[in-house]
This record gives sequence, structure tokens and C-alpha cells, in this order.
Amino acid sequence: MPANRTDVSIIIADVRNRRARGVFGHRDEEIGRMRNSTIGLAAALALAVPQPASARSEKSWDDASSIGRDALVAAALGLPAIQGDWHGDLQAGESMAGALAITAGLKEAIPEWRPDHSNRKSFPSGHTSTSFAAAATLQNRYGWRVGIPAQLVAAFVGLSRVEARKHHWYDVVAGAAIGATSGLLLTSKHDASVRILPWGGTDGAGMVLSTRF
Repeated sequence: MPANRTDVSIIIADVRNRRARGVFGHRDEEIGRMRNSTIGLAAALALAVPQPASARSEKSWDDASSIGRDALVAAALGLPAIQGDWHGDLQAGESMAGALAITAGLKEAIPEWRPDHSNRKSFPSGHTSTSFAAAATLQNRYGWRVGIPAQLVAAFVGLSRVEARKHHWYDVVAGAAIGATSGLLLTSKHDASVRILPWGGTDGAGMVLSTRF
């Protein structure tokens, strides 16, 4: 009989242990799931946030800045051509060429390293000077409805150059000043009903033009 009591006690203890494991094991399993979900969410957020030190992120910003600049150049030259405003086309070309000439001269006179140390042509920003020259000539020629959206795209280009580690912030400010001055001084007013709707992001930038003849 004592042996039987011991067996019964062992069986009861085993049942209790299994029940406890069932209850607490379920809780541990839930905690494990929550921990894994939290880790997964943190990893997803880390991947979703742009990493300035990442080569892929810098390349994306670099590409976006080039797309934004090219879109502004196309708008500054294409919009007058669409309307047959060849004088405006000439002024836009002169504005951007002037900004590029000044920028190139300063790059040679002040050989500053780029943030990524790719070369010593950081000051001032050529992308930014060209973009602001295009935006300024559009604004001065066709008014604020065209100018403000174009200026926003130009500002995006400047930001992209900093994020791509191609320029310091003061390189961009200097480029913007050169471009804006060139565009405003070399462009005259023209009456036309024109609007520009800009779009932009890390994957690219551009604009939609609308005009009434």
C-alpha cells in the first residue's frame, strides 16, 4: 500500500505539473509571439527609414536630384517652345548657361572636397544652380503660378544633393543664389496662362505643365 500511495502521489504531481505547463506554456508562447512581432516591427521600421550612410540611399537621392534638375531644364526650355515664345527660350538658355559658367569658375577657384570625398568640386552645387536658374526664369517669365512650384522642385534638388552627400549645405545655398540671380537678371516678363504641378520623392521628381493658348 505505501508503494501505491507513492505512485498515486507521483501521478497527481505529474498531472499538476502538466496543467501548470499547459497554462504557463501557453503564456510563454504568447509572450514569445509578442516578442518576435516586436522585433519584426522594429526591423521593418529600421528598413523603412532612409539611412543616410547607406550607399543605396545616397544613390537614390543622387538620382532624384538629377531627375529634378533635368525636369526643370526641360520645362524652362520646353514651355516657351510650346507657346512659340522663342525669346523666352533664348533667355532661359542664357540664364542657365550663365549660372553654369559662374559655378564652373568657382569650382576651379575653390577646390573643396565633396562630403563623400569623390572629388574636390563641391563648391558650389551645379545641380542646384542650374535648377534655381531654370525655376527663376520660369517665375520671372510666366509668374508665380509657374514659379512657386518650380522653386519647390529646385529646393528638392538642393536637399537631395545634401542627402546624397555630394554637397555641404552651404554649397547648395551658394548654388541657389547663383541660379536665382542669373534667372531673374536675364529673364523678362511674358504674359501667358501657364501652371506647373510638381511632384517629388526619393525615387525621382518632376512636374506636369499646363498652358492655355
